[in-house]
Amino acid sequence: MSLRSLLLSGLVIPAHPLALDRERRLDERRQRALTRYYLAAGAGGVAVGVHTTQFAIRNPAVGLFEPVLRIAMEEMRATGVVKISGVCGRLPQAISEATIAARLGYDAVLLSVGALPEASIAELIAHSRAISTIIPIVGFYLQPGVGGRTLPYAFWREFCEIENVVAIKVAPFSRYQTLEPLPGNRAIHRQ
Repeated sequence: MSLRSLLLSGLVIPAHPLALDRERRLDERRQRALTRYYLAAGAGGVAVGVHTTQFAIRNPAVGLFEPVLRIAMEEMRATGVVKISGVCGRLPQAISEATIAARLGYDAVLLSVGALPEASIAELIAHSRAISTIIPIVGFYLQPGVGGRTLPYAFWREFCEIENVVAIKVAPFSRYQTLEPLPGNRAIHRQ
């Protein structure tokens, strides 16, 4: 089954937490156990390097981004689940993270544009297109209520025209902003 077909089938794809020991270092045994737990529970996919694992692992001094993604992939490789990695940062960081995810065998990346708060729609689209040439992308709408920015319908319309876009994740913190990416809801943007 294709990635798009799997996503359209209605999957639960939880965000993978980061397992740390008492010294706040990566606990590889428990990290693997968390991945196996999601697989045994029937998750249709796992999203690694997003939400609860997203921030700490990206610090170059810590150096956990690739090891965390690798550990999860080693547990998921022989399964049919959708494997998603988070990608964020300005273009050099985003390209590096997308390249690592593609090399490790992830199916797609959840692309955050949160590091580009002043970028124009055209700049955000160019950023997204660049990442989509490396690996399929899932757009991520982090709304202003939780630290993101407003992304109007015009952005989402153009974003969906990128050939390698496979989905959009909308965090439902604001009922009305949740509708912004959807066609037919342009009136919301005039309010």
